[in-house]
Amino acid sequence: MEIVIIVFSCILIALSLLPFVQNQHWVFRVPEFAKLQILILQVLALVGSFLFIQDAVTLWIIDAVQIALLIYHGYIFIRYTKFWKARKRSTRAANSALVKILSCNIYQFNKEYDRFLDLVKEQKPDIVLTMESDSKWEAALRVLEKEYPYQQKVTLDNTYGMHFYSKLKVKKVQTHFFVADDLPSIEAELETEDGFRFVFFGVHPPPPSPTEEETSKERDGDLMCIAKKVKDYELPVLVTGDFNNVAWARSSILFKKTSELIDARIGRGILATFHAKYWFFRVPLDLVFHSPDIFIDNLVIYPSVGSDHFPMGCSFHINEHDKRQEEEVDELERGEMKEVNELIEEGIDEQSDNRND
Repeated sequence: MEIVIIVFSCILIALSLLPFVQNQHWVFRVPEFAKLQILILQVLALVGSFLFIQDAVTLWIIDAVQIALLIYHGYIFIRYTKFWKARKRSTRAANSALVKILSCNIYQFNKEYDRFLDLVKEQKPDIVLTMESDSKWEAALRVLEKEYPYQQKVTLDNTYGMHFYSKLKVKKVQTHFFVADDLPSIEAELETEDGFRFVFFGVHPPPPSPTEEETSKERDGDLMCIAKKVKDYELPVLVTGDFNNVAWARSSILFKKTSELIDARIGRGILATFHAKYWFFRVPLDLVFHSPDIFIDNLVIYPSVGSDHFPMGCSFHINEHDKRQEEEVDELERGEMKEVNELIEEGIDEQSDNRND
């Protein structure tokens, strides 16, 4: 039993330490996704060592390292609980009408079109964003066009298609291909019925994994391009989609600092969106970041629609006069902009052999 617990504990320590290595290979980046699962397993390993091992000096040393890592992981996750800080709500004065968004990585090979369409019908969002939507999904989504007169369609069969539908008036909309000509993101400037304008960004960069991209270079470069682009926008900004990243990862932190946006999950919960079919491996890959003048009213994960991702809903108000959230904006430290620019260059230079358009 002693050997089993020692080996198990050492594996958990290694998985905890790998993300500290700033290497973009999936071996170092994937363990970032599993921090919550690692924390749970660390607790079990510690309980096992206390129950079954009494006088193993080696195990006590290992336990000390485990406890230090538990404290570190706990510090990360407490930010996503209501114990961290009360979320600010804007005052009613100068508020826009409520804006509701529904976004979902619908999984290109998912054929249960009606389940997603029924969710849209039930929730009645102002904006719908789909990721991994190919030509078959585009045909299924055409029923939305009457109610959602503004659309931007990027139909790809490489699992990176993206479709945008809006009831709100679109002042302008464009598709960006920041690091590769088959990795789109959609930017739209919209106007609410009561005259508030804001910028919406839908994103879906590729993940580092043994079955997809070998490194996170394209993902990180794509996100940094978006962060730099939105930083100086005068209009309120909201960025959402399947980031294929977790909010506590180094690249997400750089995205947050560079864009000067706020992580909507802080104080609201982990809200895991992937994998819909395997509860123990669930992680929050679908993220929301917003400018300080956007106040999130609700952030929710909807039931499965047959995809490997759960759909995510977000509702918010705009209040450009309420400055209370500005204190939550983090700025880049010395040397970090150089790191951001290097990530962009590496992302553009990276050539993927995995995607087929």
